[in-house]
This record gives sequence, C-alpha cells and structure tokens, in this order.
Amino acid sequence: MSTFLTWAWVGFTGLVVVMLVLDPFVFGQGAREISFRRATILSAFWIAVALLFGVGVWVLVGPQRGGEYFAGYIIEKSLSVDNVFVFALIFSYFAVPARYQYRVLFWGVVGALMLRGVFVLVGAGCWSTTTG
Repeated sequence: MSTFLTWAWVGFTGLVVVMLVLDPFVFGQGAREISFRRATILSAFWIAVALLFGVGVWVLVGPQRGGEYFAGYIIEKSLSVDNVFVFALIFSYFAVPARYQYRVLFWGVVGALMLRGVFVLVGAGCWSTTTG
C-alpha cells in the first residue's frame, strides 16, 4: 500500500473519530429537544462536510474516484430516508421523550459504525484466507 493511501486512511479515520467525539458536545448539548430549525442546520452542516470530503477525494485521487464517492453518497442518502420513518416508529413505540432522541440516535449510529467496522474486518480476513 502506498504511503499516500496509508495516510489517507489514517486521516479519514481520524476525521471520523474527531467528528464523533465533538458531535455530542458541540451539537447535542445535553438532554434537550432539538428544534426543527436546529435539526435543519445540523443536517446542512453534515451534508456540507460530506460534500467537501467528496471534493477532496475528487481533487486528490481523481475524477473517477470522486464520481464513485458522490454516486455512493447519493445512493446512501436516498436509502437512508426510510430510516426516518423507522426511527419515528421506534421512538413512538418505546415512548422515547424528544429530549433523549438525539442521544439515542447518536449511540445507535456509533454502534452501527462499530459493527460495520467489525464485519468489514472479519469479512476481509475471511476473504483473504479463502482466495489465496
């Protein structure tokens, strides 16, 4: 693996960790209900971060990889819309107060990211032992 690629992965992982550490302290601000306006601003912020990251991929790695990133981002974003309805159903079924919904979502996302990482590493390990 090239030195640039190694540093790119280290930088990306560091960026994700920093954002996850800052998110509950900067954006969550304790147990309180998040207004529609604040939710819209936070959504716009995270979309802007993702788009800036995509521009970075485009500039540093090339238009092929940049286009792949943006295509994947659009697909992922469109597929995640149905999750909003699932969250609403779960929150209403378990009667999660609005002031705790942000915290529940945050830790759900962290758990999902950790499990995805574990499954990718396990899958990559299994793949490499069976192919060669």
